Amino acid sequence: MTMDSVNLLTNFIHRAWKFIRTFVAKCKMTIMTLKDFLSKNDRFAANSGCILKEVREGYARAELVVTAEHLNAGGVCQGGAYFTLADIALAAVMNSHEGTTFGIENNIMFLHSAKVGDVLIAEATEVYNHHKIPYVEVRITNQNGELCSVVTGLAYRKDTKLPVDGLM
Repeated sequence: MTMDSVNLLTNFIHRAWKFIRTFVAKCKMTIMTLKDFLSKNDRFAANSGCILKEVREGYARAELVVTAEHLNAGGVCQGGAYFTLADIALAAVMNSHEGTTFGIENNIMFLHSAKVGDVLIAEATEVYNHHKIPYVEVRITNQNGELCSVVTGLAYRKDTKLPVDGLM
């Protein structure tokens, strides 16, 4: 290899590296886990106080501390707060198999009221991992283990992948 070839190759490598650094900076590409991705990008759940605590393939756990902002006119936790908590756990389970998955149907049953200060814990478990239409059940309990709500959900799994690396 001649000195001119070495200089050309070195120049090419430096320009390619500069291009890659610039491209990555412009795209603001960051690799994050599914837990971090959902925690950052599901702004409604985050602004409602829902915290995704654990994500495994086919399982997720999220928590919410009930505040005065979560109460309905009857003075108990509003149904939308239960549903939002269940929804973030559902999203984690349904997306734990790589394909981008969106909910298409949910059913919710309210069994026990929560009050200010209660900690609601949503545990989502995959019931059936169909390649296109997964089915998940979420059980929401309070800090005393009392069952407060049960949510079931179906989703549609697309062929696209989420920009995540790992679950937690």
